[in-house]
Amino acid sequence: QVQLVESGGGLVQTGGSLRLSCRVSRGTFSSYVMGWFRQAPGKEREFVAAIKWSGDLTYYADSVKGRFTISRDNGENTAFLLMNSLKPEDTAVYYCAAGRPVWSDNAMMSNEYGRWGQGTQVTVSS
Repeated sequence: QVQLVESGGGLVQTGGSLRLSCRVSRGTFSSYVMGWFRQAPGKEREFVAAIKWSGDLTYYADSVKGRFTISRDNGENTAFLLMNSLKPEDTAVYYCAAGRPVWSDNAMMSNEYGRWGQGTQVTVSS
């Protein structure tokens, strides 16, 4: 069974940076679109970013565009989310997901991803 394990979350001050990692075991990593989603307390899960299996196309939510960068290393079966210029409103549990959504129309839809990690907490203090 495909398993996703996130790491890299933590506490950071406003303006700081964090890099999240998502390692995928089993399955054919290079065939998946990898996505990052987040969920803040009392809010619905929202799309953050996605990267196509080839790594050459990315897609971002407007709220993180220009601050976050998604990437992947197919040789290491790992996806990354580099988060710069963090704001308190970025505080959430961040989840990585693997799936095969239609690119890019469906890349932001959480129900297009069949595999999810357990989540990692990111807290940005003001």
